[in-house]
Amino acid sequence: MRKNTLRKTVSMALVGAMAVGAMAGCGSDSATTTAAATEKATEAQEDTTKADSTEKEDAEETKAESGDSADATAEWEPFAENVTLRVPVYDRGQEGVPNVSDNYWTKWIQENFGDKYNITVEFEPITRTDVMTDYALLASSENLPTILMEYDYPKVSQWANDGYLTTINLDDFKEVAPTYYNNMVENDQLQYSAINGETYFVFAERPYYNTNYSYQTFVRMDWLEEVGYDHVPATREEYVDAMTKIMEAGLCEHPGGDQQMLTGVGSDQNHAYRTLPMDETEWAMYGDYNIPSLGWEPNKELLKQKNEDYNAGISNPEYYITDTETAKANFVNGNSYSYAGYIAADMDFLTSFYEQNPDGKLAIQPTDAVYGETSAWRADNPFGMILGFSSTATEDELKAAWMYLEWMSQEENLFTMQWGIEGENFNYNEEGLPVSVSDYSGDYTQGYSNSKDYWCAVIETRNAGTVEQIIDQTFPSDLPQSDELKEQILEFYNTRVELAEEGLGLVDCYFGTVLDAETDNSTALTELYIQLRDELTMCAPEEFDAKYEEAVQEYLDAGYQDVIDARKEALENGQTTKLAE
Repeated sequence: MRKNTLRKTVSMALVGAMAVGAMAGCGSDSATTTAAATEKATEAQEDTTKADSTEKEDAEETKAESGDSADATAEWEPFAENVTLRVPVYDRGQEGVPNVSDNYWTKWIQENFGDKYNITVEFEPITRTDVMTDYALLASSENLPTILMEYDYPKVSQWANDGYLTTINLDDFKEVAPTYYNNMVENDQLQYSAINGETYFVFAERPYYNTNYSYQTFVRMDWLEEVGYDHVPATREEYVDAMTKIMEAGLCEHPGGDQQMLTGVGSDQNHAYRTLPMDETEWAMYGDYNIPSLGWEPNKELLKQKNEDYNAGISNPEYYITDTETAKANFVNGNSYSYAGYIAADMDFLTSFYEQNPDGKLAIQPTDAVYGETSAWRADNPFGMILGFSSTATEDELKAAWMYLEWMSQEENLFTMQWGIEGENFNYNEEGLPVSVSDYSGDYTQGYSNSKDYWCAVIETRNAGTVEQIIDQTFPSDLPQSDELKEQILEFYNTRVELAEEGLGLVDCYFGTVLDAETDNSTALTELYIQLRDELTMCAPEEFDAKYEEAVQEYLDAGYQDVIDARKEALENGQTTKLAE
């Protein structure tokens, strides 16, 4: 299986926590902005540079000594006294899935791991949409789970800063969890384990972080063909032309729909609008995902296009009151041109689409379509889940947590958690590879995305065979266009590999210190941005430029100036990653 193609997208300026600007992030430590801390970070980098090659050598030695599929669990003894291990699991509020903390699979973990080593495994539900509040409440009641984990570095860095997490010794971790540790070495993740000189974190693997194929946008190819297109629009000009013709033909009143206009800020990614090669200072100051970059030219270009689409009637004029489920229904019912989602064995919106539109025809939005200046996109983090451990955990509880990660990393255990029970959750195809049963609803029903919220502690995606095979195994096989769409998804991936190798999978700047300005202003700025973004989207085109300047000043005054100043200072102090040369 092909590994990531952009392992060297950024060069490290120091070893420390690299605060990924992804989603809402927090933290509260300014101590490392001092000269002494900078010197310490520089020394740490020198030490790491010397040790970098030996880390991988050590990992290979460990593998050689214990075999390529080292199973440290074979030598474990049960704890003399029962140990309680509390593990977080996202509660996504999703209907039709088992209770996240009490189901067949939590019992399976207890029976096959916990009972074997005298560990009681308890699962702590964490509201996916309110992670920080849930953890804060658990901390205030001195009831933190043994493991704390999240995808977003600013969140876990705040936990370290607020005293939620214990520091760890990676040599000790390697003794208990060699498979997990070696995977981190193999994926160049150890450099992110520390914050402000203290080691707190271990990381799940994220295959294909910069060439991801799993999130796809589906478009109405039948509409395009009806208005004279034999391909999906590949430029901004073609897109506007096609949408205009679709409206004129009476196929859809507002084909641009809601998917890219939902009230949140996640869709406001301006990577395709950035001038390449990027200026490093701008990249560090504005180029993250955490706080929208109102005032940066790429953001202006993005919002100007939103304004154009709104005033042309391409976008749904009620986008600001449209939630995700309504946006999905609009696509199914023929009220929008496109909808995006993660590919999985069961994709309800596709099933519903073909039921509602038996003559409908879909296509995959090409990865190299250019609606801005380039076909650049935001690459995922170079790691999956970030894991830390409770500062109140006992020595035995900490060891139990590490044992859990190692046990879940073993091929047999991970396979069962990912795929389920043969003949129930999956069947083997002619090539001997597992294929999910899309409509399974029996006793062994898995949770969200094949129980991902349990095994995400180890790896972000299911792995079994080549990318082509994974797509074939994962994407529904019983849809009218299954084979055709699978081919298009594979083409999407292959094109993205080529683009990634050209440097178009853009990585955020990683910070080796917690920025107080982000902690203090992130939530308020995000809320303000939504308000200002909507005003700019809905204003008359001739008013846009003047209103944009007013909005930028209000945004800067509300705290964004402090944020970008702090980021610039961190860059100048050598506390960030650097753009690849």
